[in-house]
Amino acid sequence: MGVAINTSQVAGHEPKASAVIAQHFNSVVAENCMKCEVIHPEEDRYDFTQADRFVEFGQKHDMAIIGHCLIWHSQCAGWFFTDKDGKTVSPEVLKQRMKDHIHTVVGRYKGKIKGWDVVNEAIMEDGSYRNSMFYQILGEEYIPLAFQYAHEADPEAELYYNDYGMNVKGRRERVVRLIKELKERKLRIDAVGMQGHMGMDYPDLEDFETSMLSFAAEGVKVMVTEWDMSALPTASQSANISDNVAYRDSLNPYADGLPEDVSREWNSRMKSFFSLFEKHADIVSRVTAWGVTDKNSWKNDFPVKGRTDYPLLFDRNYQPKPFVKEIIEKNR
Repeated sequence: MGVAINTSQVAGHEPKASAVIAQHFNSVVAENCMKCEVIHPEEDRYDFTQADRFVEFGQKHDMAIIGHCLIWHSQCAGWFFTDKDGKTVSPEVLKQRMKDHIHTVVGRYKGKIKGWDVVNEAIMEDGSYRNSMFYQILGEEYIPLAFQYAHEADPEAELYYNDYGMNVKGRRERVVRLIKELKERKLRIDAVGMQGHMGMDYPDLEDFETSMLSFAAEGVKVMVTEWDMSALPTASQSANISDNVAYRDSLNPYADGLPEDVSREWNSRMKSFFSLFEKHADIVSRVTAWGVTDKNSWKNDFPVKGRTDYPLLFDRNYQPKPFVKEIIEKNR
């Protein structure tokens, strides 16, 4: 059972959160400090300060440490795709930069990190590839290259593909093909990370289960990553949120606390998903919450600032939610 932790928690600035992490979780993943823009801000400069502290925290608490993430279109350092004149680099240059980055980062933590999110969020809902700079320069080839480089850097580390909205048919089917393609090339892929960013009205539990079984049928494990569930109304992407004050207010209905009936519904839905994970414990190797307590969640200011949400397993007072208490009692 894993949890994403931030640099403040790693540094010991939130001792109550540290206590929750140590007591209730046995795996940790870095929320941001291993992403490219942080760990490799300039071509000839790495900054391992925060990442080293994160790994040391995991070792201190005898945790399974997960590296997140090696190749992602977002939060990638700006220099990665351009030369000194600001022109887009050639495929050969980008391959070398990917190799250097992956070999350096993975190599530094060889034997310390259990597994890596090698590629993150590369497939669109319709099954097409995201039109990222990686894809524009290298095409589909950048994904197998990333897995190849990661395995070269640490042959013992597990390797994962991670994405959101994995319940969607188009993305599911393309990820299934991706697994097949990697295996046909004799490249290592141990698991698919199904990001669990959920809401009260999505995803459909049966669709989520279908994807779990589809990935497992290809001989990989399933990991439920980045798990949280917003208790607030789902925002319409077509609305002009910044200009519509009434709409903004409607997106933040529980600023002073979650009503009891909404809390019951939230806990019931979270329990249903956790029961699904338990049902398929033979294929689900890890479940990771994306944050320790409600106050730490990125959902609080998404999609508008000032939004107060209640998406995580522990509340703002560091107490487990009702469905979590049931799990704890059942497993005593």
